[in-house]
Amino acid sequence: MKTLTALISGLIFGAGLIIAGMANPAIVLGFLDLSRPWNPSLAFVMVGAIVLATLAFAWAKRRERSLLNLNISLPRAEGVDRALLGGAALFGAGWGLAGICPGPAFVLLGTGAAKGVYFIAAMIAGFALHAFLTRKE
Repeated sequence: MKTLTALISGLIFGAGLIIAGMANPAIVLGFLDLSRPWNPSLAFVMVGAIVLATLAFAWAKRRERSLLNLNISLPRAEGVDRALLGGAALFGAGWGLAGICPGPAFVLLGTGAAKGVYFIAAMIAGFALHAFLTRKE
């Protein structure tokens, strides 16, 4: 049941990205690049996501188990450190240059778009580099 729920959730998320136009790097860059006509679409998607996430976290905080009877493990703030700032800067730079972030990259990968393939390959390489640089001996 967990796997089926994850699959359905992923499909709904991907469909939402497509419907909102967020799988189109040109729309995302139209929001991020202020040197050309501004496209506010991404702002509306972000506000909707923030509202929905706020409601979901408020609901989860009042529960011990999920609807699938699984433990709920909420993130704990541990402060701002160099790794967080570096990761955020790298994510932002990649998003600004490519107009793609991980969610839409998987949508593009599913459509066979070359940009999705390149982005996912670069993301996996980044994961591997991070694992190599932070490994404990």
